[in-house]
Amino acid sequence: MESLMNTANHHLKTIYGYDSFRKGQEQIIQSVLSNNDTLGIMPTGGGKSICYQIPAIMFSGLTIVISPLISLMKDQVDSLEELEVAATYINSSLSANEEKNRYEGMLRGDYQLVYVAPERLEQSQFQSVINQIDISLIAIDEAHCMSQWGHDFRPSYLTIPEWIQQLNSSPVVLALTATATKQVQKDLQSFLNVTDEHTIVTGFARDNLRFQVKKGIDKKAYIYNYVKIEDKILA
Repeated sequence: MESLMNTANHHLKTIYGYDSFRKGQEQIIQSVLSNNDTLGIMPTGGGKSICYQIPAIMFSGLTIVISPLISLMKDQVDSLEELEVAATYINSSLSANEEKNRYEGMLRGDYQLVYVAPERLEQSQFQSVINQIDISLIAIDEAHCMSQWGHDFRPSYLTIPEWIQQLNSSPVVLALTATATKQVQKDLQSFLNVTDEHTIVTGFARDNLRFQVKKGIDKKAYIYNYVKIEDKILA
């Protein structure tokens, strides 16, 4: 494991340009590289994508990333392509010919990561292609969508556990979210058979954000003075 984590740290530096992992990232990556189904609960901006992207680079097979929004898929793939990581997405924004070409690319082994929406899992053509490929990792982004107690509950997410069981390969599963209450956490652990030992929770708080309530003040004067102070700090 030490050798694998050395490699993970090497990729972190050479591909992403970071000297060290953020809180929780190293634990999650270590769990995934140890072939443990894992749940990661980290704040927005905590670097969840690196938790599956680095294992995807290290694993020999394909990583399937299940993501709920087309815009998120495109942003992620564009960023990975800039880093020269082989990635693509398959969604409804593609023409029939583009979709065909990407399926053929998957069969050739052109990609390390493929992003799809949960609805895609039920399509026969996708299932046919997937069953001809070695899948190393299934990364479930915005995993709170799987729980009816989650604020973005999406019924199609409920098909994921059964779909995973029907795969010809036996991939590691990593579920990630920033918005899991205790009830949502329990649901995700139950749906995906993830133990407490392999559930990494770093909390919801973001160190770079704070909230403060000011009462009985002149709003315009306060904002003016605040902006002046910020300008001096940045100057």
